[in-house]
Amino acid sequence: MRPISRIVVLCPSESFSILKVIFVFLQVPGLSGCTLSATRNSVESQSFSLQLGPLFRRLLKTQPGAESRSLHKHARWLEQGMEMREAMRKTEIGNVMKAREAYRKTILTDAEKVDASDNLIVIRGEKQNGDVSKQYQKREDLEKAFNEAKKSEARLRRILDTIPTLAWCSLPDGTGEFWNRRWHEYTGLTHEAVRGWGWQDAIHPEDLKEIIDKWLGFLASGQPGEVEGRLRRFDGVYRWFLFRAEPLRDESGNIVNWYGTDTDIDDLKQTQEKLRQDEIELRQITDAIPQTIVVQNPSGVPIYANQAILDYTGLTIDDVVSSDFRARIFHPEDLERLHDEREVALLRGLPFEIEQRALRKDGRYRWFLIQYNPLRDETGKIIRWYATGTDIDDRKRSEERTRNENLVLREEIDRSSMFEEIVGSSEPLRRVLSQVAKVAPTDSTVLILGETGTGKELIARAIHKRSNRSGRAFIRVNCGAIPASLIASELFGHEKGAFTGAMQRRVGRFESADSGTIFLDEVGDLPPETQIALLRVLQEREFERVGGSRTVPVDVRVLAATNTDLSAAVTEGSFRQDLFYRLNVFPIQMPALRERIDDIPLLVEYLIDRYAQAAGKKIKNINKGTLDLFQTYDWPGNVRELQNVIERAVILSDGETFSVDETWLTPVTPNAARTTVPLVANLMDHEKEMIENALREADGLISGPTGAATKLGIPRQTLESKIRKLGINRYRFKAS
Repeated sequence: MRPISRIVVLCPSESFSILKVIFVFLQVPGLSGCTLSATRNSVESQSFSLQLGPLFRRLLKTQPGAESRSLHKHARWLEQGMEMREAMRKTEIGNVMKAREAYRKTILTDAEKVDASDNLIVIRGEKQNGDVSKQYQKREDLEKAFNEAKKSEARLRRILDTIPTLAWCSLPDGTGEFWNRRWHEYTGLTHEAVRGWGWQDAIHPEDLKEIIDKWLGFLASGQPGEVEGRLRRFDGVYRWFLFRAEPLRDESGNIVNWYGTDTDIDDLKQTQEKLRQDEIELRQITDAIPQTIVVQNPSGVPIYANQAILDYTGLTIDDVVSSDFRARIFHPEDLERLHDEREVALLRGLPFEIEQRALRKDGRYRWFLIQYNPLRDETGKIIRWYATGTDIDDRKRSEERTRNENLVLREEIDRSSMFEEIVGSSEPLRRVLSQVAKVAPTDSTVLILGETGTGKELIARAIHKRSNRSGRAFIRVNCGAIPASLIASELFGHEKGAFTGAMQRRVGRFESADSGTIFLDEVGDLPPETQIALLRVLQEREFERVGGSRTVPVDVRVLAATNTDLSAAVTEGSFRQDLFYRLNVFPIQMPALRERIDDIPLLVEYLIDRYAQAAGKKIKNINKGTLDLFQTYDWPGNVRELQNVIERAVILSDGETFSVDETWLTPVTPNAARTTVPLVANLMDHEKEMIENALREADGLISGPTGAATKLGIPRQTLESKIRKLGINRYRFKAS
C-alpha cells in the first residue's frame, strides 16, 4: 500500500489554520510523510508544509511525542479558552470522526483527481482498491466541520476582543503568541512588534527586571502567579497594572499555553499612595504631640506608638509591638493591681482611664494618667484603641507629700510643742538667734548641740521657718526613741514583704520630707548601720527602702541635734567620723538655762500665763522668794524642767500669787557641778535613783497620766533615752 504523499487544499489562507486542526483530528492511517498545502489559485499560492505522520502516529497511540504541542502553536485559537476547547470536542470532532471512518473504509488504487470546483485534490502514490466516489461520500461532513470551526474561531476572537480587559497568550516557554485587540489598542503596538519577547518594550524600565524574574519563576514552577508593574499606554504614559498568568494543561498534565490578563490598578495605586502619605502625615502629627500615644488592637495589644513614647522609654517600635511591652515598662505592682480592671474595661468598650507608673529610659518610674478611647467602624465594631498618657508624677508626688505632711501635722498637733516661741533676750540667746538668721536661708546641714531641755527642736523649727523650704514639711524624728531594728525602716521606709509584718510598702520620713526639712533629734543614738545610710543621703541625696533595690532620690535639708559629745563618741568608735564631719557643717551650741539667768523672769511669766489659762486660773503676782530660788537653782533639766515645775505649781496654786515649794528644788553650785568630776558622778547616781523611784511608783510604766515621765515632769522620749543611758531595767519595777 502506497502512502498519500501530498494533500492540496484550495481555501482562503486565513482559514488554513482551522483546516490543520481538522487534519489533526482525522487520524487517517497511512498518512505518514504527507504534506498539506493551501492555495488560493494556480498562480498565487500560500503553502505550508505539515509533517502529519509522527502526529498521526501519536494520535493513534502508536508513537508518543511532542508534535501535539506544535500543532497547538499553529492553532492558538483552539486554546484561547476552555470554552473553545470543549466546543471543538463536542461539535467539530464528531463530524470529523465520521469523515475519518469513511477514509478508513476506502482502498485507493491509483491516482485520481477531483475537479477543482470540489476544492479538494488528492494525489496518491499508487492505486488503491475501491470506488473513488466512495472516498468522498463524507466530504460534505468535513466541509461542514470546517465551516463550524471557522465560525467558532471568529466567535472566540470576538469574545476575547470584547472582554473589558487586556488579555494575552504565550507558549510554554514564555514566548508571547497572542494579544487581544484591547491590548494592542492600549499599547499602540502591532502584533509583529510584540511577538516573542517584544512585549518587554511596553514595560517600564524600572519594573522590567522584577517582572521578568517573576515571569521566569512562574514558568519554572508551573504555578499561576501575579506581579505588579507599569505598562506604557499608546500616548507614552505609564500606568500601574496587575499582571496575572495561568497555565493551561492537556490531559497528560503538560502545559500547552499560558494565559494572562492585565488589570489597570493605577487608580488603586494612587489611592494607596495617598493613604500612605496621609498615614505618614498622621504619624508626623502624632509624633509632634507631647503626650505619649499608643495605638492598640481591639484586644489591647499595641500595634503602634508615637515618637514621644519611644523617646521616654528608649525602646524601638519593634519593642513596643512585642508581647512583653507592658511588662517591660509598667510597674509590676500596677500591672497586678490594674490587670482585671483594664480587661473588664476593654470588654465593656467604653472610654476609661487608669493611673500607673511607667519606666523611663533612665530606670526611674513616673506616674501617668492613661486615657483609653475606642475607634469604631461604620457597624459600631471597635477596630482600634487609642491610649494617651499624661505625666502626672509631679502631681502624684505632691499629693503624697501633702498626705504625709498632714499625717505629720496631726502627729505634731497631738504632741504639743514645748514652746510656742523663743522667749528671752540674754546675750547667749541673742548669739544663737543671730546664727539662726544667717544659716536659715541656706541649705547647709546644721548640727545643734546642747544639754537636754535647752530648746534644740525650737531652734530647728526657727531655722526651717526662715528658710526657702518653709512652705514644705518639717519632719521630726527622735532617733533615740526608736528601736535600733526599726530605725532604718522609720527613716527610709520599706517595701512590701521586707520583713515580718511588712504587709505593704511604707514611705519613710526622708521621703515624706522631700523638698522640706528633716530634724534628727538625738542623732548620736543612731546604730552604725543606719549611720552609713544617713551618710549616703547626705553625700548622694538618694537612698533605698528597706527590702528594696530601687534608688529613691530625695531633696531634703538635714538638721541634727544631740545632747552627747559626738567628738568623744567618734574617739570611742561609736559614731562615724565621716558622718560627724557631714553633720557638723554649721554647729550651733545651745546655752543652758543656768547661762541665761536674765531670761528666767521672762520665761516664768510666759509659762505661768500659759498654764494658768489652760487651768482656768488667774495668777497676777509672783512670789519674790520663788523667783530668787529659780535664779539660783542649777536647772539640770534646763527649760524643760522649769516648765514642769511651773505647770505643777499652777495646778496646786489656790490664790493669785504664784509660788513653789522649796523642797521641789535642790540647789547646787553650778561651778562645782561643772568642775568636780565626782560630783557629776553623784548627780548621775542621784538622777538614776530619781528615775528608779519614779518607775517604782508607776509600776514600771513610762508614759501615760500615771507614768514615770509624768511624775518626773519630762517627756517620755527623754526618759526612755536616760533609762538606756543609765542602764536601768524598767521591767523589774512592773507589778507582779
